[in-house]
Amino acid sequence: MHSPFKKRVVVKVGTSILTSPTGELNFSYLKSIVSDLVSLNSLGKEVVLVSSGAIACGMKKLNIKNRPKTIPLKQACASIGQSYLMHSYEVCFQENKQLVAQVLLTHKELSERKSYINIYHALSTLIKHQVIPIVNENDAVATEELKFGDNDILSALVAILIRADLLIILTDVEGLLNKQKEVIEVVEEINPLIFSLAKKTSKETTTGGMLAKLSAASRAVKGGITTIIANGKTPQILNKLMRGEKSGTLFKAKEDSLAGRKRWIAYALTPMGSIKVDEGARQVIMEKGKSLLPSGVIEVCDDFEQGDCIRVINKEGVEFARGLINYSSLELRKILGKKTIEIKEVLGYKYYDEVVHRSNLVVLR
Repeated sequence: MHSPFKKRVVVKVGTSILTSPTGELNFSYLKSIVSDLVSLNSLGKEVVLVSSGAIACGMKKLNIKNRPKTIPLKQACASIGQSYLMHSYEVCFQENKQLVAQVLLTHKELSERKSYINIYHALSTLIKHQVIPIVNENDAVATEELKFGDNDILSALVAILIRADLLIILTDVEGLLNKQKEVIEVVEEINPLIFSLAKKTSKETTTGGMLAKLSAASRAVKGGITTIIANGKTPQILNKLMRGEKSGTLFKAKEDSLAGRKRWIAYALTPMGSIKVDEGARQVIMEKGKSLLPSGVIEVCDDFEQGDCIRVINKEGVEFARGLINYSSLELRKILGKKTIEIKEVLGYKYYDEVVHRSNLVVLR
């Protein structure tokens, strides 16, 4: 089978296509998607599956009709549903003599550099041994209110982490529709106009909608990964897409030259706030790759802690860089506009000369 795409593929399957209208796991679909994944794997493709559905499965087991509003109930449903979901996958994959592995992640693991690297090595080792990793958010232990968005953002982060060639997000619609309700086949750039076409949806068993999928696609393409949003209920959809047949919406990847630590900062971390800088600071960062000093900061826009990822914005509020901050927002408000020699005088101590060191600062092109 000739494929226009290279070797490594991340496939995300949403709750809406894994479950029936009554909330039960759709075994007919499960067997179909598993068959497609095994087929790709046997043809030499390196496949990672990101699967939602644990909470929905748990809701069915507990006879809960509305999606949990509280974290403890969400955790309970996930705990019950994840084991059932994984067992169901394992049964289907065993019928095809394919070994799989469960990988549960939260924002915390992906936001810490050491664990991020460990996850990369674990997934790479599984792939090397032709095992298909099945990734899901670890809702059973997650306590933060941060949401991946029905695993859409998680699938983009995993694709970026393992440097995938393609991300396929399977859902229950044909793709991104224009104002005439026609499928947009190719998107060259995900801009505000494209985002305006997505209407946020909410269902009793899912959290993601087209807006969440566009956000995931946007992050993936910035990381150099072509992304497709397509209808997962189309027969043999994965094989068709890998053959280059038109289906769904394809988002063209941008060229990405970032590697290692800066790639992690730019794409894996969730910014906790923003700082506004003057034109002089913007120019030396953009044109000369310099560090950001306190003298160039004109406003601290949010509250954050030392070591957090922050957005660096110009006077118009446009983000042009992202980095790890050396001072908390409380400290930075006291030293903004000051020279480096004045930091100790103002604070009584000095961690660094720089607000964001250039080694921890990424310019967003």
